[in-house]
Amino acid sequence: MTSAPPTSDTMRILILGGTGEASTLSRSLAGRADLSVMLSLAGRTSSPKPEPVPTRSGGFGGVEGLASYLRAEAITHLIDATHPFAATISGHAERAAASAEVQLLAIRRPAWSREPGDVWIEVDRMEEAVAALGAKPRRVFLTVGRQEAGVFAAAPQHAYLARTVEPLGGILPVPDLTALEARGPFDIASEVALMCASGTEVLVSKNAGGAATYGKIAAARSLGIPVVMVRRPGKPDVPSVPDAAAALRWLDRGAHAGPATLRAV
Repeated sequence: MTSAPPTSDTMRILILGGTGEASTLSRSLAGRADLSVMLSLAGRTSSPKPEPVPTRSGGFGGVEGLASYLRAEAITHLIDATHPFAATISGHAERAAASAEVQLLAIRRPAWSREPGDVWIEVDRMEEAVAALGAKPRRVFLTVGRQEAGVFAAAPQHAYLARTVEPLGGILPVPDLTALEARGPFDIASEVALMCASGTEVLVSKNAGGAATYGKIAAARSLGIPVVMVRRPGKPDVPSVPDAAAALRWLDRGAHAGPATLRAV
C-alpha cells in the first residue's frame, strides 16, 4: 500500500512491527493529520491482527532494499519495534537509516529478570537449550516459536508440548508431540492449569520480556518447574526506549532527542 504524497510539514514514519509495542504505537498514531504512518510486518504470520494504519507485509531485500524504500517513500522517522530476537532486521534498520539519513529509534522492551523462586538455566543459543534438557526423557513445554522449534528434533527422547501462533506442521518430527496453536496474552492461572494438565517438567522459553507471555514464567515459578531460558541476541547500539508510550513522546518532541536523553535497554 502506497502512502500519501509527502508535504513539507508531514512527519513520515515507518514502523517495523510484529510486536505489541508496534500495535500500541500504531493505534496511538492512527488518524493524525500531521503524520503519515506505515506499519511493516515480516509476513511470518498468515493472519495478523488488523491494524488502524496502512500495512505492508514481507521483507525489503536487505539493507539496500530497506534504504531504497526509505528514500522512495520519503520516510523521515524509522521505528524499530521488532521482536527482541529479530536481530537481523534490527541490524538492517541501523545501517539503512544511516544510509538514507533517516532518524531511527528502537523500542526495546526490558528483558525478564530472575526472581526469588525462579529456577533458570540460561543459555545463549537454541542448540544449547536442546542440550540443557539432558539425555533423560522429560515432558517439555516448548514456547520458542515455530521458526526455531525444529532444532529440538535433535532430542527426540523428550515428550513435547509445543505452543505456537502458526501451525507447527512437520517442523518438529519427534515421536511424542502435542502441538498447540494459541496467541497470547496468557494469564498465570491458565498457564498453571496447562502445565499441570500436560505434566510439564521443564519449560523452554526465549527471554522475550513484556507482560503478554510472562504468565508461563510466573506459573513455572509457582510450580517449581525449571526454565531453560534463551538469552537475547545482541542488537545495534542505537537510541532506544522501553515502550510505545516513550516512542510516542519522542515523536511528539520532534524526534530530536539525542541518545543521552533516551533509555537504552
